Amino acid sequence: MNAVNELPCQRDQFFPRSRSSVPAARRSAWWALTYWGLGEWERGDDVLLCVSELTTNALVHGVPPGRRFLLRMRHDGHGVRVEVHDSGDGVPRIADRADEGGRGLLLVAALADRWGVGARSPGKVVWAEFDK
Repeated sequence: MNAVNELPCQRDQFFPRSRSSVPAARRSAWWALTYWGLGEWERGDDVLLCVSELTTNALVHGVPPGRRFLLRMRHDGHGVRVEVHDSGDGVPRIADRADEGGRGLLLVAALADRWGVGARSPGKVVWAEFDK
């Protein structure tokens, strides 16, 4: 384990309300994983897919016009936590089978060890955790 993996690490980055923010957030997450020595981690692709899903949900449902969202990633040597903070109302939920869209949280729930929604003022934070 290198020194970066032995200490808690965090990366925060704001993104505008734009479709280009989803791939930009995924690149930011990939950079963080690589910097933390997790570039070849077998769960890395799961983390990146969940970053895509959570940021897409924030853009579609949670970021009011003219606002930004925050992608926060943490690594503590035991795993990785991904958080997407937005200032929108509402609580995300896993879609029903009959719903036409909304499969993103279903994927997050299947890939992450834990996920959830927390309150913030204004808005919410949706998070997913991946054990190492």
